[in-house]
Amino acid sequence: MEPVCSTAGEPKLRHVEKDILIPKIMKDKAKELCSEQVKDFTKCCKETGFLMVVKCRKENKLLKECLTSYYTDPAFYEECKAEYLKTREEYRATKSPLHQEHSTST
Repeated sequence: MEPVCSTAGEPKLRHVEKDILIPKIMKDKAKELCSEQVKDFTKCCKETGFLMVVKCRKENKLLKECLTSYYTDPAFYEECKAEYLKTREEYRATKSPLHQEHSTST
């Protein structure tokens, strides 16, 4: 098993943080940064309907290229990791949920 942290003093990340939570932040931020391509692809899909698989190839290719450029950028990963660690630290310090998405209402 490979070590979770590579540098002494760097916070350790659990598997779920490294493989799920940080990539989710990356995905959300990449969608925002590629918003123009997302908008173009969405518009094409709405206009062409069922034929979108064929007619929106160009827009899909541009969207994939934009998103992949962020997903494979080590600096972008480190930026998202730092954002996650900051959020995690704030949560641990206050013990209050930062997002009320999963409220239990009966």
